[in-house]
Amino acid sequence: MNVRILIVDDEQSIRDMLSRHFRYLGFEVNTAANGQEALEKLDTARHDVVISDIKMPVMDGIDLLRQIRARHPMTHTIIITGYVTLDNALACMRLGAETFVFKPLEDLRRVEQAVEHAVESIQHWCNLLGELRAMKPITAEAAHG
Repeated sequence: MNVRILIVDDEQSIRDMLSRHFRYLGFEVNTAANGQEALEKLDTARHDVVISDIKMPVMDGIDLLRQIRARHPMTHTIIITGYVTLDNALACMRLGAETFVFKPLEDLRRVEQAVEHAVESIQHWCNLLGELRAMKPITAEAAHG
């Protein structure tokens, strides 16, 4: 399964570091500098996982997460931030983020584990859908009778 990741952060160095890391691990990676740019990329191509900062110009990570839930509900979202508040953490939880990882990202294991968890969930659902497609269709008559 070819998993596509979108990395969203206004800091070029963070985008570059995460992009290099996940490409090295075999993922297809795109980047965006803010939430609006990310939405444009999400609307034109499928992305399985979004890794996004919270504090960004144009559209912040919380608004991006809200838009992803409304427009791309199957996309898994991981939030990274150096701007840690209880309100942000609760908003991310309510809006269905996979997890919340704190900056600085000196060790990428937590982000990597969050991506692995998202990929496992995606693979699980793909397997279930594959099983469902392989089943013999049940007609209305057979179901009642």
